Amino acid sequence: MDTVPSRRKFLKITGMAIATVSWAAAGPVAAGTNAPLREQFKYQDKPDDGRSCASCLEFIPGKTDKTPGACKRIPGDDEISPDGYCVLWNTM
Repeated sequence: MDTVPSRRKFLKITGMAIATVSWAAAGPVAAGTNAPLREQFKYQDKPDDGRSCASCLEFIPGKTDKTPGACKRIPGDDEISPDGYCVLWNTM
C-alpha cells in the first residue's frame, strides 16, 4: 500500500485547509450603516410623534428590545435604533 499521498490529493487537502483558515480568520462581519438610504428616508435616532422603528413592520429587532436591529427597506444597515424613526414607518 502506498502511504505517500498523491500530488493531486495533497493539493486538494492544502487548498481546503487554506480556505478554512481564511474563512475562520475573517471573524464576524462588522456592523454597519447605509448612510445614503438613511439620508434619503430621513432616518433619525429618536421617535417621531410616538412612532418608532420598534413598532414598524419593516423593523427587524436586535437581540434585545434595546439593542439596534435592521430594517427590511435599508439593506446593509444593522444599526437601526428601536427608538429611531424614518419616513418609511409602516404598521399596515
